[in-house]
Amino acid sequence: MLKIAYHPIYKHSLPAGHRFPMEKYELLPQQLLYEGTCKDINFFEPEQPNDKYIVAIHDPEYYYDLINITLNQRAARKIGFPLSRALVQREIHIADGTIKASEFALQHGIAMNIAGGTHHAFTNRGEGFCMLNDQAIGARYLQHKGLVDKILIIDLDVHQGNGTAEIFQNDDSVFTFSMHSKSNYPFKKETSNLDIALENDTNDSAYLNLLKDTLPNLIAQQQPDFIYYLCGVDVIKTDKLGKLGLTLEGCKARDRFVLEQCKLNQIPVMCSMGGGYSPDIKTIVTAHANTFRTAQDIYF
Repeated sequence: MLKIAYHPIYKHSLPAGHRFPMEKYELLPQQLLYEGTCKDINFFEPEQPNDKYIVAIHDPEYYYDLINITLNQRAARKIGFPLSRALVQREIHIADGTIKASEFALQHGIAMNIAGGTHHAFTNRGEGFCMLNDQAIGARYLQHKGLVDKILIIDLDVHQGNGTAEIFQNDDSVFTFSMHSKSNYPFKKETSNLDIALENDTNDSAYLNLLKDTLPNLIAQQQPDFIYYLCGVDVIKTDKLGKLGLTLEGCKARDRFVLEQCKLNQIPVMCSMGGGYSPDIKTIVTAHANTFRTAQDIYF
């Protein structure tokens, strides 16, 4: 069964006109239920995880500044959301969703989080709408529990996973692979284990050919026990914060190829949704929903 982390806290109130499409977190599960892709039993509600799993990744001083809302103004501004206790609780619940989905992935081959993909969260700071790095927290949790050893993070969001790269820069047990827009945020890139920087307006065929030339060899070389897949849909041409040229069908084909490779190699995979900022909310929801539809088709 496909297990999916979702909590109403994922949709957080933002000031009018804010560019982050928070409503997608409410609309996406509604769409999946409406069309019959998922049923209520597919969803589970994350909770408050043990703090030790968060500070295993994040600097304790930074984490406690977050939960006490004592970050300095400059650090808070870089996050991009008005800082509040409710916002921090949202991020903590997202991290727990990824932790629990990681365990479900070990049981069922795949599991997903309606939110997550907070890859701009560094060890000791947040930026780009990210405060706590959910997949990094999940990865270290699995290792701490002795459930897996080697982990591969496949980050196909349009923006480089700079926080994830920094967190694991000296850790050979987690391989970070980021394929992203060359000229987009973050403008100061970190160094992943493998970075592929794409030119503006890269289209479906160029993108998919490059991915197909890279991923199977990477999996064969690394032989991971577990894969985290960050499947941001901001690679679509209509995206306001992306500079690539994929169509909805190209994005769907990307997801199919990645998940087929995970299934073919019998490697459990946990998916966090990542970014999506097209002007029409229907485009964002459709693109994200395609990932869940594809997962159901391949695995169940």
